[in-house]
Amino acid sequence: MTPAYADLLARVRARPPLLTMVLGSGLSALAERLDLWASVSYLETPGLEEATGVAGHQGRLLFGAWAGKTVLIFSGRLHFYEGHPWRKVLQQIHLAHELGARTMLLTNAAGGIRDDLGPGSLMALKDHRDWTRPDWWRRPLPAEQANPYSPRLLALLRQAARDCEVALAEGVYAQVTGPSYETPAEIRAFRAWGAEAVGMSTAREIMAAHELGMECAALSCITNRAAGLSPTPLDHHEVLATAAQQRLRMGALLEGFLILL
Repeated sequence: MTPAYADLLARVRARPPLLTMVLGSGLSALAERLDLWASVSYLETPGLEEATGVAGHQGRLLFGAWAGKTVLIFSGRLHFYEGHPWRKVLQQIHLAHELGARTMLLTNAAGGIRDDLGPGSLMALKDHRDWTRPDWWRRPLPAEQANPYSPRLLALLRQAARDCEVALAEGVYAQVTGPSYETPAEIRAFRAWGAEAVGMSTAREIMAAHELGMECAALSCITNRAAGLSPTPLDHHEVLATAAQQRLRMGALLEGFLILL
């Protein structure tokens, strides 16, 4: 165990986190609002020990106070498309639970499918479609599964959005494996299946947290229109640029949420 991780562990044990947050693509700047008490690289974090190789993911575990609440932040995530097995991708969730977190808020950058979800929109997840498994069509329909998204946390996000006058949509998110963006035909199929935004994270993580008994919420920053819905090709630089532009609005929303939590 490295000195940096030992310091973080001691502080977390002394004051367990009220909330764990995972910051998605281009959203690491949100952690600037944290009154930082401890920080450690994923390379020094037991169970992770790998840095994320995707641009826009810092690869650090942070602990401190935000809006007077103790918060554990995973600044960046590991993805299946990077070549990590699912157990490694989900290790952040298990580690957060081991460190005492019982409430989880995941963030991500996503492509908008629904007509009103243009770049810069913020969307709270109310359900998801998990298309990361090779036999996903054999699994129960979402209506037959327990919804892992907490009505209480969703209500707090709504109230926080009203309090800070930030427009907040709600919708159904679809997770795919990546690394390539979807084709226009796939997006049309996803829309027919009820998906309103699409990305390459979150659904599997939410289910892992839910199975551990954690109360869960998730927030998407819509950084682009999905494939076939925009005249320009999809580009990761656009994703990062749009996410960075929304950091003040998203930061205000998250701070309002923490005040209410």
